[in-house]
Amino acid sequence: MRQADLVSEPRTGHLGFARLDLDRERRTGTPEVVFAAGKTPAETVACLAGLLDGATGPEPFAWATRVDDATAAAVLERWPDAVVDAQARCALVGRPPEPVGEVLVLTAGTSDGPVAAEVAATLRACGVGCRRVDDVGVAGIHRVLSVAPDLAAADAVVVVAGMDGALPSVVAGLTDRLVVAVPTSVGYGAAFEGLAALLTMLTACAPGVLVVNIDNGFGAGVAAARIARSRQR
Repeated sequence: MRQADLVSEPRTGHLGFARLDLDRERRTGTPEVVFAAGKTPAETVACLAGLLDGATGPEPFAWATRVDDATAAAVLERWPDAVVDAQARCALVGRPPEPVGEVLVLTAGTSDGPVAAEVAATLRACGVGCRRVDDVGVAGIHRVLSVAPDLAAADAVVVVAGMDGALPSVVAGLTDRLVVAVPTSVGYGAAFEGLAALLTMLTACAPGVLVVNIDNGFGAGVAAARIARSRQR
């Protein structure tokens, strides 16, 4: 990124109810995303359309996270060829960038799948390859040990875990790759809807663990994508 790009007049798409950052991808490497939660289906569709209209590349692309069923239906009505991932709650309109590199996404259990799906969708939208391996939690430690060889092949590793949230510390002790830890709200009462997993990850014994907020697959995906792209450069 040139210094001139940072100080040049940024382009903004004015929709009345929203101001779209049309230069976010050029400035940060991460395309602008529409956070659909709290927006009506019509507002989400309008934001996606504004991003597509303001795109400067040869293949316009826009996407949204936290998409509910009504919004997904509205997106597909406007763009029948859009890709809606119901598990990830993401909608992708247009063609995402060609993937480079690879991020390994691990889940402690299948119940962590929706958050891992959001990570995977985010990586796709950011133009980074993704490989998922599910259900390798520490309750059966041999499961995560069996994927140890795959850690070295990845540019970064995202670990999605609820309950006690111990898996990222184990993984970080097996690899020199940066581990992005995502606590989930999966667990019994004392898990406090992900708070227990969050605190475990923040106090991980193994160094090299980057922790995002509870259920924040989007934030984890963006962090891992930037690491992967940097390694590829």
